[in-house]
Amino acid sequence: MVDWVRLRLDVDGFDDAAFEPYLRRAQEAGVGLTTMAELGGDTDDHRRALYELNRTCSADIPERGEFFTYEEFVARRCDVPGFHPGGVVLAVHDGAWVGMSATSLHPAEGYAFSEMTGVLAPYRGKGLSLALKLLAIRFVRSSGYGLLRTFHHPRNASAIAMNRRLGFTDDPA
Repeated sequence: MVDWVRLRLDVDGFDDAAFEPYLRRAQEAGVGLTTMAELGGDTDDHRRALYELNRTCSADIPERGEFFTYEEFVARRCDVPGFHPGGVVLAVHDGAWVGMSATSLHPAEGYAFSEMTGVLAPYRGKGLSLALKLLAIRFVRSSGYGLLRTFHHPRNASAIAMNRRLGFTDDPA
């Protein structure tokens, strides 16, 4: 049984300015940052592209096991009330999706949830995950939420460190 690392971020207290250089670095590297909504919304082609990117990035999660089928992914991640194409932030290079940060909204519970942030291996180490997460946090704030939650496998040290760098703290919930 895994004892997940549960984290939370006070979105209202988050300092955007400290992470804006990562947006500039992405732009200078020729990587565009956008959302699924800005690219035309929730289409079958976009869902399939998101599925492939999420599946590839998830392969590095310790003890992840086999990834969902496409149908399971759509049922669990897209065809749910919390899904919003504006909450799917994408890094795009030469027309290919190379990174993502997907965030769901949970109005009944009063928080947003960071579902997955991942960058394809050739694009790692360039600060893209921080740029993606910055835009995801801005989405959460603009959607009227003050709390962003996430959780990680305890051996997913890079994801935990990235979130702690952004100001996430342990979530007792």
